[in-house]
Amino acid sequence: MNSQQHLEVKQPWIPKKERIWVFGAMAVSTIYLIWQLWNLFHLPSTTLHSRLFERTFKDYGSNARIALFIVVSNYVLAFIIKQGILGKFAHLKKGLVVLLRIVKKYHVTIAILAIALIILHTVAVFMFGFKWDFNNISGLLALIVLLPVPISGLLRYKRLDKKWHLRCGLAFAVLFLIHAFL
Repeated sequence: MNSQQHLEVKQPWIPKKERIWVFGAMAVSTIYLIWQLWNLFHLPSTTLHSRLFERTFKDYGSNARIALFIVVSNYVLAFIIKQGILGKFAHLKKGLVVLLRIVKKYHVTIAILAIALIILHTVAVFMFGFKWDFNNISGLLALIVLLPVPISGLLRYKRLDKKWHLRCGLAFAVLFLIHAFL
């Protein structure tokens, strides 16, 4: 055997410095998801069609919206900094670079939490009563486009995604904005 083959070490899917944050977010999201699903499934059937329950699933969506704005801001801030739009405002650019560094650090963890909130929102909408209207169809399309995003994000660590994470993520962001604001 060649000594170079001996030294070749398999790189893990998730880098060591991010592993604790990713697994921590997965654990917190799973616990929160199970807890909230248990609560949803143990509600009386009369509650499922009330205004209070409608507010509950809209709150899940609103919280997911806040988390997704943080996740998407990663791409927006990177785009602004790379384009050199802020050429004259060096102090503002330095602040955006610091903000981008923070957002990049928590991008994956907040995305995992947002996915848990989206799952709760989706389940609650179906429990409330899914209607074939523009709002629900746009949300369903956004959910379908969201499905490959975490998988391609995992492939992104190994540079195997061929920009699918970015493409699906941006498509999801557009459909999500249509669902949330129209």
